[in-house]
Amino acid sequence: MPLSVQSQSHLRRARLVLACVSIAANALCGGSVFTFSLMAPALVDHLKLTQPQLTTIALAGMMGQYPFAAIIGKVVDKYGPWACSIIASCLFFAGFGLFAKEIANTPDDITVPSASTFHHLTVYFFIAGLGTAFSYFSSIFAACKNFPDFIGIASGTSITLFGLSPMFISILASKFFSHPDEGLDVTRFLQFLALFCGAVHLFGAFTLHIIPLPEDPPSAALEDPEGSVHINEQTALLQGKRNRTPEVETGIVVASPVKGSSVVDLAKDHYFWALAFVLFVILGSGEMVISNIGTIVLSLASQASSPTVAPSTDVATATQVRFLSVANTLSRLVVGPLADFVSPSATASGSQSIPRKRRVSRMAFLFFSILVLVLTDLWMVLGVRSQVDLWALSIGAGVAYGTTFTILPSLVSSAWGIEDLGRNFGILTYAPFLGAPTFSYFYAFNAASHSSGGAVCKGIECWSATFSWYAAISIVACGVTGYLWRSWRDQV
Repeated sequence: MPLSVQSQSHLRRARLVLACVSIAANALCGGSVFTFSLMAPALVDHLKLTQPQLTTIALAGMMGQYPFAAIIGKVVDKYGPWACSIIASCLFFAGFGLFAKEIANTPDDITVPSASTFHHLTVYFFIAGLGTAFSYFSSIFAACKNFPDFIGIASGTSITLFGLSPMFISILASKFFSHPDEGLDVTRFLQFLALFCGAVHLFGAFTLHIIPLPEDPPSAALEDPEGSVHINEQTALLQGKRNRTPEVETGIVVASPVKGSSVVDLAKDHYFWALAFVLFVILGSGEMVISNIGTIVLSLASQASSPTVAPSTDVATATQVRFLSVANTLSRLVVGPLADFVSPSATASGSQSIPRKRRVSRMAFLFFSILVLVLTDLWMVLGVRSQVDLWALSIGAGVAYGTTFTILPSLVSSAWGIEDLGRNFGILTYAPFLGAPTFSYFYAFNAASHSSGGAVCKGIECWSATFSWYAAISIVACGVTGYLWRSWRDQV
């Protein structure tokens, strides 16, 4: 006997509650690869890894998120977010589990790093990074598709929780897997991540479904003064250039027309390459800090005996990871609503109109990001002399990184239209894909040149020249951003 409408409604609400719990859990676990900095000191002490090797392992996790984004999107579209969740479960369990096993099987008395161990750890962390991409898509798309009427809040909340993931996991690491005299027990911590992240995403395989309404009529009518238009769930929300009217109501600003163009046309647009360069600098340097903050902290550690250095360095690193996570998260929470208020973008309708007067271009937020980055780089060169001074690096990198990723989708939509937003946004994500290894290896090899015997570099000379070059290129990117702001002030 079929359930009544009321029973179906109660059942749907219960399933939505489980889906929301799973969305939040996936998001909070999804950023676990960003806590590599917590493990770096232990890997140096136990495995004798060099700075370039540490950077390579960290980058493997970061880069695992980018190359297969299009394929992951197709998995979500064809099968649903539950499929991404179960794949993420397998990848996290395998990546972190094998990483922990490799460390546990390495003898304590080695004096030089093992090439095979380094290669294995790189592959295992890449697997975990790929799991992060599947996890991210599972939580974002489950939220958006289950709450289509509140898509901004749904996506914003899940992204915010994903941004909090490193802080959440670092708290667990400090509370349950760190010892006052020995520092972080990295093997047990990785075993925990394998089981915990695997179980959370396995739960998502059963709960992250797109839950239909109790009654889903085949069509509905939208009434307007001219008549009615029938739509159903397959009807496109964006009708392109159709039904566009030349009249503009009082207080309405007409946005730029939708621009349908090929990839070749996009490649010929010098504004596109200018924006890609700015993203290369902001996001590439931001991910360098995320990946290497642990060794930057370690470079400023005191030269006391090892038992004293380990816990103090672990605590200092965990503190910087939390600063990064909080700054990244708060910038996303603040910038999104603020940008919608002071610089409204075109509405999701055929009229392509802006409902309120624009007070400032959205390029102002991107200019703010690059300016923060310039000041942060200069502070590293001129002001940092101890671990305590690194708070500005963590907060500055987090603010620039979070603000840029928050403003980028609407900025791209306003500049090149909404028809190819996904494609254009996807192409631009190759900027951090290339920027992160460029900035990271520049730092790593400069630090290695100032170290002796393959040990991790100690002292401000490990990175002072590096951040001097970063400041110079950031100033150039600041000028390019100003050029884009001037060119797009009436469009973006």
